Amino acid sequence: MRAVRRSNATGSFSWIGSDGWSARSLVSDGNEPEVEGTLSVQPQANPVRGFEEYFLNLTVENNRRNPWFVEFWEDHFHCRYPNSSRTPYNHKYKRACTTKERLSRHNTAFEGQLQFVSDAVLAFAHAFREMHRELCHGLPGLCEAMRPTSGHEVLKYLRKVSFQGLSGDKFRFDANGDGPARYNIIHFKQVRAGRYQWVRVGEYMEGELILNMSEIQFKLGQPQLPESVCSLPCSQGQAKKYVEGESCCWHCFNCTQYQVRHPLDETQCVACPQGTVPDHARSRCQDIPEVFLRATSGWAIGAMSLSATGILLTLFVGGVFLRHNDTPVVRASGRELSYVLLTGILLCYCVTFALVLRPTDAVCGVQRFGAGFCFAVVYAALLTKTNRIARIFNAGRRTAKRPSFISPRSQLLICSFLVGVQVLINGVWILVSPPRAVHHYPTRDDNHLVCSSHIDASYMIAFGYPILLIVVCTVYAVLTRKIPEAFNESKYIGDFTMYTICMIWLELVSLYASLSGVGLTLVGEGYCS
Repeated sequence: MRAVRRSNATGSFSWIGSDGWSARSLVSDGNEPEVEGTLSVQPQANPVRGFEEYFLNLTVENNRRNPWFVEFWEDHFHCRYPNSSRTPYNHKYKRACTTKERLSRHNTAFEGQLQFVSDAVLAFAHAFREMHRELCHGLPGLCEAMRPTSGHEVLKYLRKVSFQGLSGDKFRFDANGDGPARYNIIHFKQVRAGRYQWVRVGEYMEGELILNMSEIQFKLGQPQLPESVCSLPCSQGQAKKYVEGESCCWHCFNCTQYQVRHPLDETQCVACPQGTVPDHARSRCQDIPEVFLRATSGWAIGAMSLSATGILLTLFVGGVFLRHNDTPVVRASGRELSYVLLTGILLCYCVTFALVLRPTDAVCGVQRFGAGFCFAVVYAALLTKTNRIARIFNAGRRTAKRPSFISPRSQLLICSFLVGVQVLINGVWILVSPPRAVHHYPTRDDNHLVCSSHIDASYMIAFGYPILLIVVCTVYAVLTRKIPEAFNESKYIGDFTMYTICMIWLELVSLYASLSGVGLTLVGEGYCS
């Protein structure tokens, strides 16, 4: 403490004192400004009842059993006791003791930790008593079973002792062989200007710490706690890198944009898993909100509005066909295939509502199957129509015999076969790769909830066969474009429908890839209309 004062470092340190030096006057007397603010842990000891009275009544004459008591007496009263042996210490005392000197509370300071000496002695006394009771069965003195006394045996009895000591406190050893954990937390503070005092500010009793922070004052008039001059606590989102060879000093470094400090190791940063980012406090990873086409969005509302309009128009046309089901116009148009075509168009519009639902495994299955199926129904009906017309007029140029497989039942069977191929393709695809709703992370900040087939180009499996039907149907439409005016339905199929659909399908893949389900919905409505 004198070295601190010589270095003009008074007030620069906050001391944590052990019981070996902190509460001793040797340290604090004359060095009060340097010791101010010290916190210390002191074993809790209570006075041993009767000891002061006993000790104050001791003299050299009545305490012959203690061979060092004379040296204590000479040092305490600074005199040479008559007839005492010469020692390296008493030769300096010129005055002879009168033997009338007496110990008193005014000239004698007692050690505050006497309770531990008393408890230690009593612990052995209780252990020996129990050992003697069990091994000697009440016989006086040491019996043969205790000659010699085994240290291992004594330890066994020592661990079991439990008694109330001379201080009034209970004593026993715990499972680790330690005595009761009772400590006082004391604090050296300036109670008022110029007056310093050790103050009890808390205690530690059997694993429980009680601390009165309002009593702690490191500097007079400065209630704030001192900060570490070695390393300040790291901020949120920072980890520690300890200085080599040190356990109390560190440097703080920032975790990267997508890292948080490890919850169990403050020296490490860990990356947040895909689909999560650090929260504002950078203390934990939080989920990125899912992004998917919601039924309440503008895209979905627009698509569903167009689909609803298309469904109403399709049902209206279907109603007109049913009303005039037996008229020559309806019969000549191939009413069976017309109904199939209207059904396919209706399914195209209905699939829209599946495309705007929140992706789930079931919804993804409906989307995967329905997207290709409804197109296959439409194009299978158109292909069957154009094929029938082409075969009729090609046969008419060569013979007057009616071509085969042109009856309504045959046409429905051909159309069903063509649609069945798409059903088979979809069925095998679903069995090989079951539809699943998955999270897709195009960038580190995105969390898209999509169907698994939307991530790669596998969705084209559903469209490959309908595209083939379109191409074949377009070829037939071109071949039959010059049929007589009375049979100009094929001409309209070619000019108005197939050529337009081919142009639309050129845009389908790019739209579908960029807008996921929205592109398919809008394109499907375009050519279904």
